Amino acid sequence: MLGLAVAVGAAFLLKDEFARYAAERQTPSQAAESAAPAAKPISVTVAIAARREIAQIETVTGTLVARDDVLVSPQIDGLRLDEYLVDVGDQVAQGQVLARLDRDMLETQALQNASAIAKAEAAIAQVEAAIAEAEASQVEAIAALKRAEQLRSSGNVTGETLQARQTASEVAAARVRAQRQNLKVAQADKALAEAQGREIALRLARTEVRAPTAGVVASRTARVGQIVGMGGEPLFQIVRDGEIELKAEATETRLHAISAGQPAWVMAAGSPKPFEGRVRLVEPTVDAATRLGVVRVALPVDGVLRPGLFARGRIETARRQGVTVPQSAVLYGADSAIVQVVTDGAVSERRVTLGLQDGDGVEILEGVSAGEAVIARAGGFLRDGDRVAPVEAQGVSASARN
Repeated sequence: MLGLAVAVGAAFLLKDEFARYAAERQTPSQAAESAAPAAKPISVTVAIAARREIAQIETVTGTLVARDDVLVSPQIDGLRLDEYLVDVGDQVAQGQVLARLDRDMLETQALQNASAIAKAEAAIAQVEAAIAEAEASQVEAIAALKRAEQLRSSGNVTGETLQARQTASEVAAARVRAQRQNLKVAQADKALAEAQGREIALRLARTEVRAPTAGVVASRTARVGQIVGMGGEPLFQIVRDGEIELKAEATETRLHAISAGQPAWVMAAGSPKPFEGRVRLVEPTVDAATRLGVVRVALPVDGVLRPGLFARGRIETARRQGVTVPQSAVLYGADSAIVQVVTDGAVSERRVTLGLQDGDGVEILEGVSAGEAVIARAGGFLRDGDRVAPVEAQGVSASARN
């Protein structure tokens, strides 16, 4: 029995010694593996990179303004405004009467002018009669002179008589010339009166203040009883053809992507729905102080939009088919963008080239192919080669595939 006990004790001692020797020969990693069970892969949410149509949207803010303001002022000075016929918000046609000025003084001047013209016409008629009489006297004087010259050769007329006949002929000719000059003066008086009449008629016409263009009345300063003038405050402001546009600002770094003709959607303050329009103009200069440029978006004429409202615009600067991933799947470094791709349960970090971006995702030009699984919310807690258990999130995947 004693021998058996000694043998068993020796066996246990040899076993402990062997275990101690084996432990001393293990590497640190082997020791860690033997000390703890194998770690389970981390569950991560993935999205499937998909090819879809993507549009680049630039957001701008600004104010609704009239595309073309037309200021309406009277074309005559010093008259009282009798009435205005339109008010703010009214649609007006080109040539429509907007207001009327007092005509009394001008109508009196028109009557006086008509009298002056009639007087000039009477003077012309009188002078023309005098010319006819003078011409008849001249004819008689010339005939008498000729007879005297014929009789002079036979000695039947004295030199004094011939001289008298010659003088009478010259006087008759002078009278004709004088009357013809009087006719020119009378005709000039009539022409002056007629010119004054045309001026008075023009001034009378201008007592009706008319719309120079069709559009919508944006403001009115006209008041009954005020004395108006060409250099005074405009009576009305008209939005030409009712055209309203968004005058928005964009940063200089994004301005290059915006160009005339691009579609846009504008949401005005208080409006229940956006209005579809198009970029009409990108102004050629950038403010040196703010580094902002001006973009003008033409909007439909509907009578709802009004100048002065704040508005936000979304401009589609590009649209094409491309491979996309959620924006949250992209990690941004100092000089590159990275997407974490899951292949066979392992993480692979890839540098990618980005393209268009919209609210649902970002286009990958290089680095990821359609159908590959990417970590939907990339983060620094994962490294290249880490083992993961991918779980496809239906919401993220669906947004990538739309």
